[in-house]
Amino acid sequence: MVVLYNHKHPQIKPMLTDTLINDIRRSSRLMVRELGFMNATLATTAYSPSAVHSLIEIDTRGAVTAAQLVQTLGLEKSSVSRMLSKLLAAGEICEVPSEDDARFKQLRLTPKGAETVNKINEYGAMRVTEALRHISAAQQQQVARGLSAYADALKQCRSGEAPATPVNVEIVTGYRPGAIGRIAEMHGRYYASHYQFGPFFEAKVAAGLAEFSGRLDRSENQIWLAISNGEIVGSVAIDGQDLGDNQGHLRWFILDDSCRGSGAGKRLLDEAIQFCDQQGFAATQLWTFSGLDAARRLYERFGFTLTKEWQGDQWGRTMTEQQFSRTKPVV
Repeated sequence: MVVLYNHKHPQIKPMLTDTLINDIRRSSRLMVRELGFMNATLATTAYSPSAVHSLIEIDTRGAVTAAQLVQTLGLEKSSVSRMLSKLLAAGEICEVPSEDDARFKQLRLTPKGAETVNKINEYGAMRVTEALRHISAAQQQQVARGLSAYADALKQCRSGEAPATPVNVEIVTGYRPGAIGRIAEMHGRYYASHYQFGPFFEAKVAAGLAEFSGRLDRSENQIWLAISNGEIVGSVAIDGQDLGDNQGHLRWFILDDSCRGSGAGKRLLDEAIQFCDQQGFAATQLWTFSGLDAARRLYERFGFTLTKEWQGDQWGRTMTEQQFSRTKPVV
């Protein structure tokens, strides 16, 4: 089971140099030009950058209100209204009553809109792939981490959220005393607070960890722990046995709220994904719940895609469960 905690921390003022600031500004201007944001249309569509972003946002969330798009895009209400009118007229989106309150309208993609978004995603993936071929694998990981951190920081500026306090986190490989209990505790506390899970869930997590820990002598199995001030604050494991068919199973990815903004979650997944590629797994699977949006964004940055969604009750109550898959990269 997989989750990423969220927490706010006191504000700090990092030391910045003019050279660093100017380098980031130059790179930002270059990216805007090269990605086509100076053009009237974007991603080989007939739509503006704001319209393309809206279509992707609606696809990601499933349904949104106009007010939510105003907040997400950071645009004036009148601008968003005009843009949505064009998308409605073009048959890309439609309005449906809100599931929570029928008095309000939500926006959903039509079949035509879904096809448009598929083409946008294909084009975007092609541009990223072509660019990444010009740099090393290590640089590719640096780009992913750096862009993610910078984008999140820009969003925090607009929302007024305080910057995260740096946390010294070490990533270690392999079992450490207390790991089974601590990982089960983090899962138990989080899911009790957010989903009202009880002892059945925590016990099942602990039992699964205990069984897996007995198989860590096998080369296809491994666990990584995030440790801060001597305490385990995060974990992720790859089980290369239980699925068979040369597939890895990503399990027990969790990060304590004290580590938000530290990059520990990305570092844990870095280790796990590199391990999967070194093992030569044809695919890597993970199972989780809907609603864990921060974690989902992180999976997708590492190449996972949602492949299945269903209602299940194996954890003690009915939840919308999800399966994400990542196939072996083509070298």
